[in-house]
Amino acid sequence: MTSVRRFFDSLYVQVLTGIALGILLGLTLPEYAVAMRPLGDGFIKIVRMLIAPVVFTTVVVGIAQMGAMKDVGRIGFRALLYFEVVSTLALAIGLIVVNLLKPGEGIRFEPATADLGSVSAYTSASKQLNGVDFLLHIIPDTMVSAFTQGEVVQVLLISILVGMALLRLGPPVRPVVDLLVMASHTLFDIVGLIMRLAPLGAFGAMAFTIGRYGIGTLLSLGKLMAGVYITCAFFVFVVLGAIAAVVGFSLWKFLKYIGEEILIVLGTSSSETVLPRLMSKLERLGCSKPVVGLVVPTGYSFNLDGTSIYMTMAAMFLAQACGVHMSVGQQLGMLALLMLTSKGAAAVTGGGFITLAATLAVFPSIPVASLTLLIGVDRFMSEARSITNLIGNGVATLAIARWEGSLDIARVGRILDGEPTEGKSDLVGSDSERPVAHSTA
Repeated sequence: MTSVRRFFDSLYVQVLTGIALGILLGLTLPEYAVAMRPLGDGFIKIVRMLIAPVVFTTVVVGIAQMGAMKDVGRIGFRALLYFEVVSTLALAIGLIVVNLLKPGEGIRFEPATADLGSVSAYTSASKQLNGVDFLLHIIPDTMVSAFTQGEVVQVLLISILVGMALLRLGPPVRPVVDLLVMASHTLFDIVGLIMRLAPLGAFGAMAFTIGRYGIGTLLSLGKLMAGVYITCAFFVFVVLGAIAAVVGFSLWKFLKYIGEEILIVLGTSSSETVLPRLMSKLERLGCSKPVVGLVVPTGYSFNLDGTSIYMTMAAMFLAQACGVHMSVGQQLGMLALLMLTSKGAAAVTGGGFITLAATLAVFPSIPVASLTLLIGVDRFMSEARSITNLIGNGVATLAIARWEGSLDIARVGRILDGEPTEGKSDLVGSDSERPVAHSTA
C-alpha cells in the first residue's frame, strides 16, 4: 500500500494522469472540456507571476558572486554565440525537412474563402515587428514596468545592471546580496508549492485544446503536424544528443531528470511554466549559479530551437499550400530573414504567428491570409515547440557551463545515474550556495 501511495504521490504520475483525463474529457464531452480552460490559464498565470522575481534574484546574485566584471561579458558572449549557431541549425533542418515532405502540396488554398478576422490581430502586430523595435523593446519604460508586464528580456537587462553594480561595490553591499539570496530561496519554495497544482493545470489546458479543436482538425493537417514532431524529435536526439555527448553527459538520462518538467510543458503548451524549476534543477545538477542565471533567461528569448523549426516549416507549408514555387535563393533569403525575426518571437504575445506574418509580408507571393490554415492546429504543434525549447535551453546551459569550466561533470554523472547526493529538495535552491567544482573543457 505504501508503494502505491508513493507512486501516486509522484508529480510525474499526477501530471500524466491529468493529461490523460483532459484528453478523455475533450473527446467525450467537448462542451464541458472547453469550460476547463480557466484551470490551465490560471496555472500558467500563477507561475508567470513568479518568473520576473525569480529571474531577477537569480541573475543578480549570480553576477554579484562572480570574481570579476569580465566574467559577465564572457558568459554572455558565449551564450549568444551558441544560441545563434544552434538556432540557425534548427531553422536549416526545418527547411530541409519541409522540402522533403512537402506537407502543403495538394491543399489548394483559396485566399478569397479565408476568414481574415481570425488572423487580423497577428497581421496588424507584424507591421510593427522589426529589428529596431525589438532592440528598443528590450529597454523598459521604467524599472517597475518590466516586472509588472512580465517581460523576461527587460527584467534580464535590469538584473544584469543591478548585479554588475553590486559586483563593483563589493563587500559593503554584501548584506544586500545575502538578502537577495534569502529571497531567492523563498521564491523557489513558493514554486514548489505551486507545482502541486500542475496536474490540475495540465488537465484544464489539455481538455480545452482537445474539446475546442477536436481530433478532426489534427487529421486535416496531419502531415504538417507529423513533420514538425518528427523534425523536433530529430533535432533533440541527434543535434542536442551530439552536443550532450561532447559535453560529457547522457541526453537520455537528462531527459529523465527533467521528465516532470517535460510533462508539465506538454500539458500546458508553455515552457515558461517550468522556467524556475529548470533553473533550480540545473544548479543542483552542477552548473554554477552565474551561468544558470544568465543563460536560461536569455535562452528563453534567443534560443528557441523548437520555434525556429516551426517557423521555416510553417512558412514553406503555406507557400506549398498556395501553389507558390520558391527558388533555392528565395528559400535561403527566407532563412536569413527568420534568423533575425525568430529572435523576437518571444517578445510579444502570439509571437510565433506575428513573426510568420512579418515574414510573409516580405514575400507577397504568399498571401498572409493563408495563416488561417494554421489557426486550428497551431495549439497542437505548440507542445512540440515548447518541449524542444525547454530541452534546448537545458542542454545549452550545461554546454556553456562546461565551456566556462564551471560545470561539476562528476556531480552531473552521479545525479543523472540516480545516486544520492547531499542537499535538500531541488526546488528550494538549497544547492545554490555550495562551491561548484571546476573542470576544464
